[in-house]
Amino acid sequence: MKFVAEHVALEMIRNVRPLVSVIARHDGDLARQIRRAATSVASNVSEGNRRRGKDRTHLFRIAAGSADEVRAQLRCAEAWGHVSARDIAAPLALLDRELGLLYGLTERARR
Repeated sequence: MKFVAEHVALEMIRNVRPLVSVIARHDGDLARQIRRAATSVASNVSEGNRRRGKDRTHLFRIAAGSADEVRAQLRCAEAWGHVSARDIAAPLALLDRELGLLYGLTERARR
């Protein structure tokens, strides 16, 4: 059975990948930040899935922070005019879904 949070994180990367290329032509630093943060989401979700206890929750919280970072960076790229609001709509929706999944995973651990 596939871990849904990991699947969504990888799908988000697939959706962001073409935008990173466009953004890199205008702002290489921003493109690198997006690439690193998006990779961090998938990496921490995957690692967290294999951990237990507080360690697991900690990794899911790091993944959520990185997802928020990607969301902010995409909005910055749009604000700078590197991409359009339409271009970032699908990745933002996937990030919202990812954040919802991560919230559920971290809140369940608190109970």
